[in-house]
Amino acid sequence: MNGTPEPPAASRHPVDADRVAAVLHAAGVRRFTVDHVGSTGSTNADLAARAASGTVTDRTVLLAEEQVSGRGRMGRPWSAPAGSQFICSVLLAPEQLDIERLGELPLFIGVAIAGAARELGVPAVLKWPNDVQVVRDGTPHKLAGILVEAASIDPPAIVPGIGLNLSMTAADFEDAGLPAATSLTLEGLEIPDAGARDHVTAVILRHLLAVDDAWRAGGDAAADVRTRYRELSSTLGTRVRAELPGGENLYGTAVDLGPHGELVLESVDGTRHTVTAGDVVHVRPDAREN
Repeated sequence: MNGTPEPPAASRHPVDADRVAAVLHAAGVRRFTVDHVGSTGSTNADLAARAASGTVTDRTVLLAEEQVSGRGRMGRPWSAPAGSQFICSVLLAPEQLDIERLGELPLFIGVAIAGAARELGVPAVLKWPNDVQVVRDGTPHKLAGILVEAASIDPPAIVPGIGLNLSMTAADFEDAGLPAATSLTLEGLEIPDAGARDHVTAVILRHLLAVDDAWRAGGDAAADVRTRYRELSSTLGTRVRAELPGGENLYGTAVDLGPHGELVLESVDGTRHTVTAGDVVHVRPDAREN
């Protein structure tokens, strides 16, 4: 697939939610609940339904071994062999919600996932807005996808969902038609047993809950996460083509982020454009711009 030798077989043993919670408590993380299911259609949909029925509390984490109806950004389907991914949704239900700051939450979640991967020894970067990738020999390989949905605005119920490739192999990706993707184990992380898988899960959740704390607090805490996003970004400073939802393409250099996570492009004539949604493709310096 990508010239990387297959790693040793990794554990796909089910996560132990109680053990993960104990590790998080020992690390000083507070105010969360960890639930676990073997298989589901979509962890995002499950948490949204539970939020609507009032049967779930703020910062409930739902982990799954397998997700058969998962979706990524732009409605793209996403699935993988059971136990080969970190599949997770988190209900964020703050008492108050600043709608203007909701747009940057997907970027904050991206910082959490990339930061966790780096703590585990994998040099992840972020392609705007929150594709988590590993760049090897100049070629990006997707490591994780993130989808943030608003189950409700009043009362607030926001559900970020994450699918991160833990132990998917080159053969798994070929079968899924995703030859350019990668996993933590393909990038050198060993997950030899159930305990190691629980540790990896706890590391990711610790980063997720920390950026939620920062997002809610705002001020200097949120500013630190924005700074970290810029440090992790593979898009800023790069010439890109923004494929907008209406079919229009914008070309330019990604020069900054807007106040709510938008991408600011500068065209060759110096005009600046703000992109709030769409796909961004990194292009060669000689690619056509307008």
